[in-house]
Amino acid sequence: MMIFIDFAAIAPPLAAAATGALSAALYGCKKQWLNAALAGAAGAALALTLADIRMSAPDAGALDVNTATGRIGDAERMAIPAATSIALNGDGAREAEWRDLPARALQWQPAAADLLWLDFPRAMSLGRIFTLSVRRAPAQANWRLQLLAENKQVLAESGPSPATQLSVQWLPPVAEAMVLQARLLDAAGKTIAQGPVPLQVNEPVPLQIQGRFDAPSFDARTLNQLLSDGGAILDWSVTLGKAITRSETAREPLSAPNAMFLDAAYVEHLSPSARAALLAQAGRGVPLVILGASAADTGVWRRDFGLSLQPQSPTTEKEDMRQFGASMAMPPAGLNPADNAGGSWSVLASDSRKRPWMWQRSVGQGRVVWIGVADWHKHAISEPRQLTLWWQAAMDRIALDSELKTAWKVNDPMPLPGLRTEVCAQGVKAGIALTAEGQSPLFMQARADKADAVCAAFWPHKAGWVKLAAEGMAPGREYVYAPSDWPAWQRALRREATAQYAARAVPVTTAAGTKANAAERPMPTTPFTLLFAFCMLGLWYREQGAEKRFIKD
Repeated sequence: MMIFIDFAAIAPPLAAAATGALSAALYGCKKQWLNAALAGAAGAALALTLADIRMSAPDAGALDVNTATGRIGDAERMAIPAATSIALNGDGAREAEWRDLPARALQWQPAAADLLWLDFPRAMSLGRIFTLSVRRAPAQANWRLQLLAENKQVLAESGPSPATQLSVQWLPPVAEAMVLQARLLDAAGKTIAQGPVPLQVNEPVPLQIQGRFDAPSFDARTLNQLLSDGGAILDWSVTLGKAITRSETAREPLSAPNAMFLDAAYVEHLSPSARAALLAQAGRGVPLVILGASAADTGVWRRDFGLSLQPQSPTTEKEDMRQFGASMAMPPAGLNPADNAGGSWSVLASDSRKRPWMWQRSVGQGRVVWIGVADWHKHAISEPRQLTLWWQAAMDRIALDSELKTAWKVNDPMPLPGLRTEVCAQGVKAGIALTAEGQSPLFMQARADKADAVCAAFWPHKAGWVKLAAEGMAPGREYVYAPSDWPAWQRALRREATAQYAARAVPVTTAAGTKANAAERPMPTTPFTLLFAFCMLGLWYREQGAEKRFIKD
């Protein structure tokens, strides 16, 4: 049996041992040999109690664990804490099973297998485009991806491709909970894999947008149309001439504007006090989004916004086009911040060639955003869907706050019956009760790794939709997959979780430079604590007896 000592914490035990030795020596000078023995034993016992002495458990060999069924057996789960290492067969287990097990060295060599990963939003608002991506390893020649409706009708299909990842897009027509199907086909049209794709489409909360423009443009008109088509409540005003203004009054009062869109010309035409008022409004949490194509006065932006703008050289304008995918390219604004803006400004978004096109600056509780591209209106006819997606991505990066202050967060990629799954809620306080269909009420608690949410875990009983409810929250849903769904995806998730568990068992270097093995355990200190107490009581008893004899004599 090997013993490991952390010498970085040896000072307190040494002090205890030295005190005991000194006390024993003083008793020895008085020829009180029994007291000397008790003092020395007490010092040694206290030193051993304080010392960080660790032992490695006797090597009983690796524990054989078979996960061919996708789960760890009950008997093996009970035996793992006493094992020093694990010899694993199969694809491993999910993170929910590994989480509660102590780290042990893992002997594991996964066999070659077909693996899948699915990526898609579980919930989205009506009007947003649903994107399903499937990644496959190893790559196969000319495979295809299809998205099917609940009645097996093909909603979207990718072309044959040898790529490792394929994607399809679809615009949901109604707000409801649905279970779509994804189907993978090989080059001959044979089904490789097929399984459910759950999607909860929610009624959108209308955005409340203010717009003020002094440089009329097709870009501003296109933006107005995109926002209107999305159901936004608009308070829009465009100055067409010295005394001509086209205004669009909001169909209902703007109680909590999500953002204010301005063109650069409007800001430059304001007085300094009006520009200061705009910044104050942004500081209260309303994002100020500036379309920079009409900027002309660099002094205004440097003085009032701390933004240093640089002119775009005409000789490099073609090479400097911002590229968004294969078919969308937009020229930069005539004046734009540097690629590394510096100061209080930073890059918020870049194109597919890593060239920045959107910058931001924090102001109080909000921000100012500079959009440095133009002529996006040209894509409204040629690539309307791509333009919509581009603006949706821009809105997401700007992080427009909506009236919906609470949201469900389901982080488990594939919940299964009998497997622990976690549900989180944003915008509510810890301690509220979560009601999951078929489960006893659970109290949601704060999590250190999720500072903005409270969470609770439960074990689903069966496959299908599970309704979620909590005070102050709109009803939610979580879909539980059947054990037979997407076997290649389940295999990939188990392998990823098992690899993460194996990393936990890597030896850790202590502050003293020694390596602590995951199988080490501290030496029991209870016997030494009891010995110290016995010796001290013995000394006290003998001292009391000596004092009585002294008084009697």
